[in-house]
Amino acid sequence: MIVGAVAMMAFAAATFAGHPEFGAFQDAGAVAAGLGKYVGHTAGVLFAVALIDASIIGAMAVSLSTAYAIGDVFSLRHSLHRKPKEAKAFYLVYGGLVVLAAVLVLTPSMPLGLLTNAVQALAGVLLPSATVFLLLLCNDEAVLGPWINSRGLNVFTGTVIAVLVMLSVVLTAAVLWPGMGERAILAILGGGLLFALLVGGTLMVVRCKTPRVWTDAFGRMTWRMPPLDQLPAARMTPLTRMWLAVLRAYLVVAGGLVLWRIAELAFSAG
Repeated sequence: MIVGAVAMMAFAAATFAGHPEFGAFQDAGAVAAGLGKYVGHTAGVLFAVALIDASIIGAMAVSLSTAYAIGDVFSLRHSLHRKPKEAKAFYLVYGGLVVLAAVLVLTPSMPLGLLTNAVQALAGVLLPSATVFLLLLCNDEAVLGPWINSRGLNVFTGTVIAVLVMLSVVLTAAVLWPGMGERAILAILGGGLLFALLVGGTLMVVRCKTPRVWTDAFGRMTWRMPPLDQLPAARMTPLTRMWLAVLRAYLVVAGGLVLWRIAELAFSAG
């Protein structure tokens, strides 16, 4: 799906290059109309059909994953294997999110282009935080046992997270200052590169904890994670707490700036 989306963006960019629509995104309907204008009616129809298909899958997948996450956080019964009577809250959240998405799309005069850009900008800001928590999870021996990350994998993952943070900063800056020049972007990229090297070097110095048991191949293959209610609380080191504090500050500043810009654009459009 990701490859298809990238291909569609590439084809759309190549189609609108040299035309007034280039760099003036309105919404997906305008893209389909433009493809029909410059490529052919069939191309516009195919783009619209593919977009409808991706939208349905995305709405269902995001709503379902959100319902699962809420069920995990509040210890509610949550599974499609359960009947609606057995997991009422789960199905209410799932159905409510789908209905909310449909209402937003079908509401007349709704700035769908602004909503699309806003969601993508917020996703870019939140992505680094999700990968940080994933890295912490991949180093939790109580959860993964003998399958926790090695030092080399932690270095690679830390570098990827640093790059994601750098790209997220560029995205946030581009949303706030659309006329930002190449020098500013290169300065951000350079600072991000230094940050990535710093993170990688720190992870190389910090000793990586290795599993104390299950060292043989048979033990690794037969290991199973214990039930969630039997897992011990995560152990937070001072370094982990410091990085989480930095992450919270980043999310507050970057997310707040993006939301402020979205609100500004929404009120100016209205």
